[in-house]
Amino acid sequence: MKTFYILFAFTLVGTCATTKYTTKIKNLKASIKLVDSTLILNYANNISAKELSTHLYKFSSDEFLGRKVGEAGQKKAADFLKNYYQNQQIESPYGGSNYYQTIPESFFSKGIKSSENVLAYIKGSEKPEEVIIISAHLDHLGVSENGEINNGADDDGSGTVAIMEIAQAFNLAKKDGYTPKRSLLFLHLTAEEIGKQGSEYYTKYPVFPLENTVTDLNIDMIGRVDDAHINNKNYIYLIGSDRISKELHYTSEKINNSYFNINIDYRYNVEGEKNHYYTRSDHYNFAKHNIPVIFYFNGEHDDYHQVSDTPDKIDYQLLEKRAKLIFATAWQLANQEHRITKDDENEFLK
Repeated sequence: MKTFYILFAFTLVGTCATTKYTTKIKNLKASIKLVDSTLILNYANNISAKELSTHLYKFSSDEFLGRKVGEAGQKKAADFLKNYYQNQQIESPYGGSNYYQTIPESFFSKGIKSSENVLAYIKGSEKPEEVIIISAHLDHLGVSENGEINNGADDDGSGTVAIMEIAQAFNLAKKDGYTPKRSLLFLHLTAEEIGKQGSEYYTKYPVFPLENTVTDLNIDMIGRVDDAHINNKNYIYLIGSDRISKELHYTSEKINNSYFNINIDYRYNVEGEKNHYYTRSDHYNFAKHNIPVIFYFNGEHDDYHQVSDTPDKIDYQLLEKRAKLIFATAWQLANQEHRITKDDENEFLK
C-alpha cells in the first residue's frame, strides 16, 4: 500500500508537469500557419521520378569512378553539378562561374588531395541575409581493391539528385515571380565518407554567417527501403528535428500531414540510439553550432557501402515523394513571416 501511495504521488507530480508542457506544445502547434498551399504543390510537382532517374543513372555511373574524395571521379562529379546549375541559370553565392568552395589538401589527413564543396544559390526577396541550407554529400568510396566501382546510388546519389530537382523547382518559382523571402543555399558537400570534413570546413569558413543560417535540411540516402519497412515503404526516418527547435519539428510534421502523409519514423532520433545516426552525417556539424537541423534518411540496407549500391535498385517514385516533402518544408521555412525559432527563443515554450 505504501508503494501505491508513493507511486500515486509521483504520478500526480508528473501529470501536472506533463499537462503544462502539453499545453505549451498545443499552443506552439496552433501558432504554425502554412503558407502558399497551392504554390507549394504546384512547384513540388515539378520534381519527377523520371528526371531523378536520369540524373542518378548519370551521377552514379562508372564514369565517376565512385567519387572518392579528391580523386578524378569526385572532381568530375563536382563539375557535373556545376554545369547543371549553370545550365539551369541558378547562380553561385560567389557570383560568376565559381561554384566551388575549395578545401585545401592541408585540411585533410595525409594522402587526401584537395577537394571542393559545390554551392548554388537563390537570393531571397525580402530577407536575403537569412539562409535555408539544403545539403547532401557528393562523395563516395571510390574503387575497391579488386577494381570494382562503388557507384553510391543511394549513398548519397539519391540525396544529390533530390537537391538538383528541389533547386530546379525553386528556380521555376522564381522565374514565375515567386522568389522565396529567405535565401536558399544548395550545398553539395565533399568528404562526408571520411568524417564529415566537407561540412566541417563549411562551418569553419561559412559563405554566409552561421548566425544567419536558419536551418540545415540534410539528405543522406532517401532512395531505398530498409528491412523494417518492406511491407510499408511509404516512410522516411527523420533525425534531429526536435533537438534544437521544436517549432521546426512541428512545422515539418504539419507539412507532411497536410500534403504527403508519409509515415515519419523517429526511432533513430532517440537520444542514446545505438547507431548514433544523429552524429554520423553532415547536419551534425551545423547542429554543433546550435543551428536547427533535420536529417532525412531511409535506413541502411544490404547494399550500404557495397559495390551493389546501384541506380537500378532505387525506388524513384518513393524518391520523388520524399524529395517533394523536403522541398515543401524548405518552401515553408523560406516564406513564412518569422524565422524559425530555437527552443530557448520560442515564447510558447517559456
